[in-house]
Parts: sequence; structure tokens; C-alpha cells
Amino acid sequence: MNTLMRVTRGSVRYTTCLLISTLFFSGCKKADDSETATLVTVQAEKPETGEIAEHIMADATLSPLAQAAIAPKITAPVRKFYVQRGSKVKEGDLLAVLENRDLSAQMVDNKGQLDAAEAAYSMQTKAQIPEDYTKAELDLAQAKAQLQLQNEIVAARKKLLDEGAIAGRDYDTAVAAQVQARAAFDVAQNHFHSLQKISHEATLKQAEGQLASAKGKYLAAEAQVSYSEIHSPISGVITDRPLFAGETVSSGSTLMTVMDTSSLLAKVHLAQTVAQCLSLGDEASILVPGITYPLPAKISLISPALDPGSTTVEVWLRLENKDGKYKAGTPVRTSITGRTVPKAIKIPLMAVLTGQDGSKSVMVVGHDGVAHKKEVQLGINDGENVQITQGLTAAETVITTGGYGLDDGTKVKIGKPEEGGEDK
Repeated sequence: MNTLMRVTRGSVRYTTCLLISTLFFSGCKKADDSETATLVTVQAEKPETGEIAEHIMADATLSPLAQAAIAPKITAPVRKFYVQRGSKVKEGDLLAVLENRDLSAQMVDNKGQLDAAEAAYSMQTKAQIPEDYTKAELDLAQAKAQLQLQNEIVAARKKLLDEGAIAGRDYDTAVAAQVQARAAFDVAQNHFHSLQKISHEATLKQAEGQLASAKGKYLAAEAQVSYSEIHSPISGVITDRPLFAGETVSSGSTLMTVMDTSSLLAKVHLAQTVAQCLSLGDEASILVPGITYPLPAKISLISPALDPGSTTVEVWLRLENKDGKYKAGTPVRTSITGRTVPKAIKIPLMAVLTGQDGSKSVMVVGHDGVAHKKEVQLGINDGENVQITQGLTAAETVITTGGYGLDDGTKVKIGKPEEGGEDK
């Protein structure tokens, strides 16, 4: 019985010691786990000091260098197309011909009227007008000669009458004939002067007017025929041709579209303060979907006026496209090289934290391995790094990865990406 009690008491003491040991080590493990949980692995580095160039990023859509939506001036069926969609054309090439037989007939009719008007003008200026002028001149000379003759007759009979050689009736007859001759002379002289000063000019203007009218009608008919032949106003590629031969195209509607895609334009809108720092020929780059590397481009236009709707400045970036590899209408991401700072403190853009109020800050690692939040002022950025103008020195260590959501005062450990991955 005593033996049994001793054994039982020993078992109880052993069990109690075992339980106490278990609780002790368990508490130590929890404390260690808690201490490990507060140690966060991050990536950090010291700021770099060197040159940084501003990269102005913007979205745009590629546009052709030139574009022409060709619309005929007349309504007519399409007789024949000479190009297809995708055909390369040069300026002045014949693209299509519309039905024009009625217009050609009208032009022939107007050509006949023009020929008749030219003949009439030639007759009036070279035959009729000179002939009328000559006849009036002869009539005036004849009337003048007749008047002189009657004057001489009257003078002779007056002398005979004074001598009593003739009767008074003969003298009166001579005077009457003299009056008639003077009246005929006055009429011939007035007609000649009128023809010389007024009729000749009026007849000439009338002939010229008839000729000009006929010529105008012919030119109008000729223009109508020319409108039925569709020529390309620019060099480029046919990008759209919605109709087929035989279909009727209406006046003013698009028959086909020609684009010059030898170069493409990315048109972006920038703030006035940003655009003022740019110049024609400045370097830029364009990232096209499906192309792994950015394509070189240059600024070809900076608008001299603000856009009235957005108060921004339109800037064109020109991308060479001689082989036609890139397509108009493609959405792209552009980057323009702007201002350059030669000696700047710069850190990766991903290290910058933005507060709800728009403030900028970074997390730095102190000598004690504790993360601290610091307010900073930003300068220009190149798309990867950003300039720090205030709030940070080159000697501090900035958390580049793992700083988002990190509380101020958290104990951190600096590690590499793979170490961070394993630690997690």
C-alpha cells in the first residue's frame, strides 16, 4: 500500500514537471514567433546622384501624315476603277472614271457654239466693222464734195443774178439744192463720227461678249467631263473603297480614301508649362503594341495656340514608316525627352508613396534597422527614376520594395528579392 502510494506520488510529480516544462518551452516558442513576425524583409538602396532627363508620358493614336477622302462633284455611276484597297498611288494618278457620255456630248455641243462665236467675232472685227467705217467715210466725202459743188453753183448764179443774166428763180433753185447738200453733209458727218466713237466700240464689245459667253459655256462643260475622272490629290495608299464598278456615287459622298503613311503622327496634348520647354526636333519615343522596344520619333509640330476646350498645347511626334510596318489608328504610348538635371538625387519611382492628401513620402531604414517615413518633394522623372529635390540625402537608405503599407517604426531586414520570397 505504501509502495503504491509512493509510485503514485512520483508519477504525479513527474507529470507535473513535464507539464511545466512543456508550458515553458511553448511560451518561449510563441515569444520567438512573435519576435520573428515583427521583422519584415524589404529591398532598399541608397539614392543615386547623377543626370536625369524628364520623360513626358502621354497616350495617343497614330495618324497618317496626309489623308484625302475623295468625293466627286457629280452624281454618276462608276464606269471603271483602276485601283483596289491597298494599292499604292502617286499624286495625279487616275483612280476611277464615272459615266460621262452625256457630259461629253454636251461639251461637243458647246464646242460648236464656241467655234461659231469665234467666227462671228472674226467677221465683225475684221470685215463688218471696217466695211461700215469705210462706207461711212466715203458717204461723208461724197456729201462734202456735193456741198462744195452746190456752194460754187450758188456763188456763180449769185454773180449772174447780180449782172441780170439769169432769172431769180434759177438762183433760188441753186440755193435750195445747196441747203439739201448741207443737210446730207451734216447727216453723213454725224454718222461717221458716231460710228467712229460709239458704234465701233459698242459693236466690238458685243462681239467680245458673245465670244466670252460661248467660251464660258464650253469651259463649264469641259469641267463637268473632267469631274468624271477621279485623280489622286496625294501620294499614298488606298485605305478604303466602299463601292464597286456600276454602282452610283452621289456628289459629295466619299468614293475612296487615300492616306500617306510614309510617316505617322502621334498627336498628344500637353500642359502649357510642359510644352514651353520643348522645341521642334526634340527626341521622343513611341511604344507600339506588339513591338517590344520603343520606336524613335521627333517633335514635328508644337501648336502656336492653346486648345480652347482643354487649354492644352497639341504636339505632333513624327514616326518614320517607309516600309508601312505600322498602321494608322493604332493606340500608342509616347514619351518625350524634356528637361535634364545633371546632378540630381534620384530614386526609383516605385519607392515613392502617395498619401490621401496627395503628399509624397518614402520609407527609409535607420541605423537601428527600423523603418521611418519621410516627406519628400519630387522633381522630374524619366519613367523609372524620379528626382528628389527636398527631404532626402544621398546617405540615407530608401526602401524600394515592401514599403507600401509599412508602419512607421517597423523593424525591417534588407534582403534580395529571392531572399524576400523565401522569408515570406
